[in-house]
Amino acid sequence: MRNWITRAETSADTDAIRDINLTAFETSEEADLVDALRADSSWVEGLSLVSATSNGLLVGYALLTRCHIGDIPALCLAPCAVRPEHQKSGAGSAAVRAALAAAKEMGEHYVVVLGHPAYYPRFGFTRASAHGISLSIDVPDEALMALTLDTDHLLPSGTVHYAAPFGI
Repeated sequence: MRNWITRAETSADTDAIRDINLTAFETSEEADLVDALRADSSWVEGLSLVSATSNGLLVGYALLTRCHIGDIPALCLAPCAVRPEHQKSGAGSAAVRAALAAAKEMGEHYVVVLGHPAYYPRFGFTRASAHGISLSIDVPDEALMALTLDTDHLLPSGTVHYAAPFGI
């Protein structure tokens, strides 16, 4: 596994991040979502993370934005993307780990993700329904996961309220 360079995005990274999302997904939906979130009040400076090769090529991306579990502030992990030629190289995991570490350092406590149930448990995510966490839309139970970044703060129960650009 490679040692990826991870860091918070800068204004110079916007086009490269859009390109990562455009190449990683079949539609422009995720790339458009990132652009919309950047302009939304849910954006948290320092929680848009990239992973790069040693020569500076951006290949991976992970974004945490503000959401709520009930009335409790939390973060939503989405999207996570890696250029196709670098998938399964650890670039995505490096970006996710860096994002979670940055959030913890900022004093954040909770993160939710709607994603692949075989991928996210490696970061400590567990089935959200086991904690009384749900969505207002129907999704496979195993796909909604949650994580506490601080074991002194147990996950709250409630419905996840995403930022408006998610359309949920």
